Amino acid sequence: MADTPVTAVRSPVPQPRAPGDADHPAGKKRRKSRIRQPLRYRLKRDKALLLLCLPGVLYFALFFYLPLAGNVIAFQDYQPFLGFKQSPFVGLANFTALLAEPEFWSAVSNTLQITAIQLLLYFPAPIALALLLNSLISEKIKRFIQTVVYLPHFLSWVVVVAMFKQVLGGAGSVTTLLMEHGIGIGNVMTDPGTFKLLITAQAIWKDCGWGTIIFLAAIASIDMGQYESAAMDGAGWLRRIWHVTLPGIRPVILMLLILRLGDILSVGFEQIILQRDAVGPDASEVMDTYVYFHGVVDGDWGMSTAAGLMKGVIGFALILAANKLAHRFGEQGVYR
Repeated sequence: MADTPVTAVRSPVPQPRAPGDADHPAGKKRRKSRIRQPLRYRLKRDKALLLLCLPGVLYFALFFYLPLAGNVIAFQDYQPFLGFKQSPFVGLANFTALLAEPEFWSAVSNTLQITAIQLLLYFPAPIALALLLNSLISEKIKRFIQTVVYLPHFLSWVVVVAMFKQVLGGAGSVTTLLMEHGIGIGNVMTDPGTFKLLITAQAIWKDCGWGTIIFLAAIASIDMGQYESAAMDGAGWLRRIWHVTLPGIRPVILMLLILRLGDILSVGFEQIILQRDAVGPDASEVMDTYVYFHGVVDGDWGMSTAAGLMKGVIGFALILAANKLAHRFGEQGVYR
């Protein structure tokens, strides 16, 4: 009888485990990381980082959050010699008196006008300057221009206003030069009609260069391959800016716009108070100066605190609304 061939029985080859399997090392590691570690351990682990953050936390706590308790003055007939506890509670009387005062609505009107002008002229200026600087080929020229346009940010408003007065004042260099050629523009620094454009021009000259830092950083994060692909498709420099650069920095633009809307009723206290007497309160009174003169100067603490509280509530509501609108357009906004 012929021998029957014997076939060897092979054991099944073990298949490699996927990372999602429970027994896979990566899966075990992720499962362990999901286990919340005790607070004591996390504080000890992150002690160095927490100590680094401590000065900033104390700064905001002492100078931003703790003073919020002073808003109780808005609901009191506050007298400094009586203090918070003994000053009589008047409810919403300060808000009622505030809304019935014509000077308050004049300050609100001036603030909104200045804000609208600055949103149209000042907010796009750093974006345009960042696009211009990014288009320069020579790195040396780019760094030199960046240094020059950054410098005005470090000047105080006292110096900036004095410089503009020397240029555009009644005896300023530009005013005198134009008068010699038969063009009389008068004293721009004391003209109430051009005051809002004047302070916007001052803000652009002082802070436009500093504002380009964030936009230049956002432009630098765009993949250069997108520019190369657009150039290969025949897109010129203008189309590359429109279809590559601007969409790449759109989240940053929206985030800064949302933050600007939250600060919409603050248009520069120091800058305006230095020029208030030259043009008069009718053209220059804004929310910040109104609070200062009625609260600190005139001693009407309750009404001025009510105005400041309304300003903060309106700004907070605008941030929430603008952030929600950014989510509708598919952007992250300031927070999720």
